[in-house]
Amino acid sequence: MPKRRFRVLALGTHPVQYQVPILRRMAAREDLDLQVAYCTLRGAEAAHDPEFGATVKWDVPLLDGYSWVHVPNRGSGAENFFGLYNPGLWKLIRSGHFDALLCYASYTRATFWIAYFAAKFSRTAFLFGTDATSLVPRNAHLWKIQLKKLLWPRLFRLADQVIVPSSATRDLMISLRIPLERITLTPYSVDNDWWTEKSSQVDREAARLSWGASASDTVILFCAKLQPWKRPSDLLQAFARLNSPTARLVFAGAGPLRSQLEAESVALGVHSRVCFLGFVNQLQLPAIYKSADVMVLPSEYEPFAVVVNEAMCCGCPVAASDHVGAARDLIENGRTGFVYPCGDVDALAAVLRQALDNRGQLSAMGRAARTRMESWSPRENIDAAVEAIARGVARVRPGALQTRALETGAEPAAATDSTRGAAHKLSE
Repeated sequence: MPKRRFRVLALGTHPVQYQVPILRRMAAREDLDLQVAYCTLRGAEAAHDPEFGATVKWDVPLLDGYSWVHVPNRGSGAENFFGLYNPGLWKLIRSGHFDALLCYASYTRATFWIAYFAAKFSRTAFLFGTDATSLVPRNAHLWKIQLKKLLWPRLFRLADQVIVPSSATRDLMISLRIPLERITLTPYSVDNDWWTEKSSQVDREAARLSWGASASDTVILFCAKLQPWKRPSDLLQAFARLNSPTARLVFAGAGPLRSQLEAESVALGVHSRVCFLGFVNQLQLPAIYKSADVMVLPSEYEPFAVVVNEAMCCGCPVAASDHVGAARDLIENGRTGFVYPCGDVDALAAVLRQALDNRGQLSAMGRAARTRMESWSPRENIDAAVEAIARGVARVRPGALQTRALETGAEPAAATDSTRGAAHKLSE
């Protein structure tokens, strides 16, 4: 039997630096005819990021190598239901003859519901999911938990196939009584090859010297936004308890807690061994991961955390709190990194002491971490996504898999002119 070729629309709120490489690979597959629709171009264009507290434009190409359109946002841009309102999606979906729609916009935005109803009227399989690993939101309001218990089982049954990025999210869906056959795990991945290649080119000694670290020092890295739920102060306090002149702590990231952390480092008497790098763009990150001995992510709310993927691809082991979603799928405690109880500063200090006392173990962990990422990559992500698409299409159009097939010698979608980064803007 010839392979089935699916015409797919991927709907994103904006270009995301770790998702774009996945889209490029999807566009190159012969069994997919991929079109991407963006609700905004934030990230590809310079814009203020309130969480970084800075104007951000990623320094890697985000709009090349796949076919995309920009559907103008008529909403306010605020973080509310009508902040993202893209009515042009209705025409795009209704006239696009898509087999499936991969929706990466949140159900809390008007755009999600425009896409959902347009897909239903068009007999287009509608696939969506979440990266949440529990019903507890970041702000932990009790009423939200109760509301999710009531609504989420109904919400996710609207999906023709639920796509989830981690095993913890899959378990959450099962707990909501979503049938297992309607759930597909599409591993949350980054461009492993890019991170591995770039890190192999790093002058590790030079990067460490710029932080005031010698070859014999142990460099501990925090790489995330400086936000309260990331708990960077836990790491600073644990670092101070080491009281080691051969340890260095590097904060890579911007955010509202920076001035507080700087003052705290002075109060703890460790400011001379702490370096704040501020916002770091992507091209600089491989050098930071490769030059650190261990990265720490103390977050109390972290559905996944692709910084764990990035660090491990660069051979940097990770110590993560047990609230970090990636810890369950990627970190084998004592082999590829460490997992400790969130908020337990003494436990974190003990992990750091173990790292400080045995840098040889850290090197072995770094090699094991890189090996672990070989089976959690874009390949597994895309294969699973295609399987999810096939399941969704079969559910919406029974028998459709036998009606259209890939013609022998058909040109892959990635080879067409429209996939070379030409921008299109839809008129409404």
